[in-house]
Amino acid sequence: MRIGAPVRTQGPPGPATIFEAGAPGRRASTFPPADLPPAPIPDAHRRTTPPGLPEVAEIDLVRHYTRLSQMNHGVDTGFYPLGSCSMKYNPKVAEVIAQMPGFARIHPLQPDRTVQGTLELLWRLERALCEITGMARATLQPPAGACGELTGLLMMRAYHGDQGDPRETVLIPAAAHGTNPASVRSGGYRAVTVRADERGLVDVGALREVLDERVAGLMLTNPNTLGLFERDIRVITDLVHEAGGLVYYDGANLNAIMGRTRPGDMGFDIVHINTHKTFATPHGGGGPGAGPVGVVERLVPYLPVPRVERTDDGFRTTEDAPSSIGRMHGFHGNVGVLVRAYVYVLLHGADGLARVSDHAVLNANYLAALLRDVLPPVYGEPPMHEFVSSASDLKAATGIRAMDLAKRVIDLGFHPSTVYFPLVVDEALMVEPTETESRETLERFAAALTQAVGEASTDPDLLHEAPVTTPVRRLDEARAARDLRLRWTPADGPAG
Repeated sequence: MRIGAPVRTQGPPGPATIFEAGAPGRRASTFPPADLPPAPIPDAHRRTTPPGLPEVAEIDLVRHYTRLSQMNHGVDTGFYPLGSCSMKYNPKVAEVIAQMPGFARIHPLQPDRTVQGTLELLWRLERALCEITGMARATLQPPAGACGELTGLLMMRAYHGDQGDPRETVLIPAAAHGTNPASVRSGGYRAVTVRADERGLVDVGALREVLDERVAGLMLTNPNTLGLFERDIRVITDLVHEAGGLVYYDGANLNAIMGRTRPGDMGFDIVHINTHKTFATPHGGGGPGAGPVGVVERLVPYLPVPRVERTDDGFRTTEDAPSSIGRMHGFHGNVGVLVRAYVYVLLHGADGLARVSDHAVLNANYLAALLRDVLPPVYGEPPMHEFVSSASDLKAATGIRAMDLAKRVIDLGFHPSTVYFPLVVDEALMVEPTETESRETLERFAAALTQAVGEASTDPDLLHEAPVTTPVRRLDEARAARDLRLRWTPADGPAG
C-alpha cells in the first residue's frame, strides 16, 4: 500500500494574526453602562496606557479561532500514535453526561445535602478505581498524573516520618517517565537510577546493589516505558519491602493490564491513575485533568482531605483525618473530568475494561508485526500496549534520523509517533496505537512509515525538507528550547 497525495492541514486563508484582522475602535461586543460606581483603584495600580489587545468584530473573532482549530491535529480528526501518551478517543456520551446541569452547574461550596448525586458519583468512582487497582482507598483530588506522583511521594514521606525513619532516596528505573525524577525532587527526595538488563527490564541484581536503609521507595511502571511487562515484579516489590521501602505504581500504562491483573496484587503500595490514559477523559493539555491516587490500608490515614464518606443519612465530606497530608487541589479535584471517567467505567463494566486492555495489546502487536521488516521493536519479545523501534540503522545507512521520519509522516497524513523517548534507546520511535483504532487505520499508518523508510534511500532530501504541507515548516526545536518566547509582541509595541 502506498500513501497517495499529501493531506493538507491548513485551514482557509486568513490574516496571520488576530491583530491583522482588526482596526481601532472595532468591537465584538458591547456592554451597558455600569449601574454602580467604579471601584477605587490606587493610582499606583492604574494603567497609564491601554493594553495592546486586538480590536475585532465578532465575525473576525469567530473565523480566527475556527481557522486555528482547523490547523490543529486532534484525536477527533486523526490517529494519534504517541507512545507513552495513550491518545484514546474520548466517547461523546461521557461529554453529554458531564454537561448535565446537575454536574456542570453546581458550586463546590454548596452544602453536602444539595449535591448528593455528585458526592455519590465520587464515592462510587473511588471504589471502582480501588477494585481495578487492588487498593484500599483513593483520593480523586490530584488534577494530573504528575500531581498524583507528588501526592504519592508526600504520603510516602509522611508514612516514614511516622515510623521515626525518615529516608533520603527514591529509586527509579533507567527508562522512567520524565516526571518521575522531577516528582522525586519535589517530594524532597534524591532520585537514584536502577539500570535495565538486556531484556529491557529492571535488573534485579542492580536493584539489590542500591537498596539500603536510605531508600524510601521505588517508582515503577508495569508494563514499563518500553512496553514490556516486568516479569520479576513480585521479586522486585518483595526486595523493596524487605528493605523497609514502599513501592509506587506509575499508572501511565494501566491501560495494558486493567481487568487482567492489578498493581495491588503485584505488591504495589501506592498507585496513581491517569484518567485520560485509561478511562478516555480528554487530555488536560495544561488544563483540567485528573490523576487519582490509591493506597493500601496502612497508608489510608495520609490521604488528602476532604474525603467523601457514606453515612446512614447519605454522603458527606469530612476533613477528620489528623495524619492527612492536607489538600492537593481545591475541593474534590476536577469533578467534570471525574464524571467522564465514571461514565467510561460504568458503561464498560468489568468485562468491558478487560477487553479494552486486550485490544490495546492486540493493536500494538499487530502494528509491530506490520513494521517488523522496516522498523522492528528494539526488544524481541512481544510488547504489551506500545513498542519502541530505533532508526539508528537507517541513520547509519542513509543519514535519515527518527525526526526526519516523523516529519515525513506528517506530509503523508498522519501525526507521528513519539521520538527520542525513552532516552535509553538511540533514535527511538515509540508507538502506542491504543485499543480505539481500527485495523484499517493501523495498516494505513504502517504503510506511511514503510513508504518513508523506503524514501530514505531513494529521495532523502524529501525527508530532510519535510513537512511541506503544514502551515509552519520544520521548527528549530533546539533554538526554541534555548530561547523561549512565551508571548507574541506586535510590531508597534508590547501587547499588554
